[in-house]
Amino acid sequence: MSGAARPGGSPGGVAPAASGTLAGSASSTQSAAAPRAPIDVAVGVLVRHDGAVLFGQRLAGKPYAGWWEFPGGKLEASETVTQALARELHEELGIEIEGSSRWVVREHVYPHAHVRLHFHRIDAWRRQVRSREGQALRWLRPESIDAAPLLPAAIQVVGWLRLPPQHAISSATELGDQRFIESLDARLAAGLRMIQLREPGMPGQRFDALFRAVRERCQRYGARLVVNSVHPASYWLAAGGVHLRAADLMRCDLRPPLRWVGASCHDEAELARACAIGAGYALLGPVLPTASHPGTGGIGWQRFEQIASPASIPVYALGGVGPADAARARRAGAHGVAFKRAIERI
Repeated sequence: MSGAARPGGSPGGVAPAASGTLAGSASSTQSAAAPRAPIDVAVGVLVRHDGAVLFGQRLAGKPYAGWWEFPGGKLEASETVTQALARELHEELGIEIEGSSRWVVREHVYPHAHVRLHFHRIDAWRRQVRSREGQALRWLRPESIDAAPLLPAAIQVVGWLRLPPQHAISSATELGDQRFIESLDARLAAGLRMIQLREPGMPGQRFDALFRAVRERCQRYGARLVVNSVHPASYWLAAGGVHLRAADLMRCDLRPPLRWVGASCHDEAELARACAIGAGYALLGPVLPTASHPGTGGIGWQRFEQIASPASIPVYALGGVGPADAARARRAGAHGVAFKRAIERI
């Protein structure tokens, strides 16, 4: 990574990256053989009303027999991903899809095939799920997935399933520290499980106290905390995660060696860089006009979908949106919504 700063360095520095290949990228599984054209595969991530996700065990006689995977299959000639997914899930599970949304697209190179996996999340279907081909099935909650062995291409997806649907951004500078903490307490009690601490320009001593208060609450509720890269890297390390500003992202060559890494993106180039470094998620926007940028229109949902559709990592919709926009965001292929001022509205 170019432009790296030591932990505890000046604000805006980018922490040193781990050496080696990018985690989860196609290159990490690439063999020395000549490149093969990827085979397009439609993959369904069925999410039950209680949050459990469906896994199936591969049958004897197939590559990776006995390994666990998400249901789906290869696209046939002239099929769209949606059509292939409907056909495959009817053949495998006897269901008819009623509600689905694009999620991520990833490539993986196995010894026997190079596949391009089109993951769709499915939350509504007709008829009861049943095994029509003799494969074992298991419903597992994201926090306790123990099916083993998992197909390599499914492993990273398990981590994405644990990403909360809401990403809140701190607003202590605007609200005042006490009011923000009170709003955060209410949000955490209501189920918020991801917060980005971002307070540019806040004096160091005040930020340190705020960081400690927010971290203590996140630890108490089991919430994920990331610190924006505008702040010193020592805070990223203490939180276990960083959220890269677009400018810092574009200076990155590799993913910072932290448990959680996110990035802010505004266009295709920035989102492509977030995918290339193996970020865990990205925020994309602004989707709609925001109070912080009066007179400036957002990119809109159609443009959001266009930029996000080829992404190989989950993408949150940001800018002028809040929890009430979750369904609209998912229809556009978003993992969830990211918001700032909406944190004070319960």
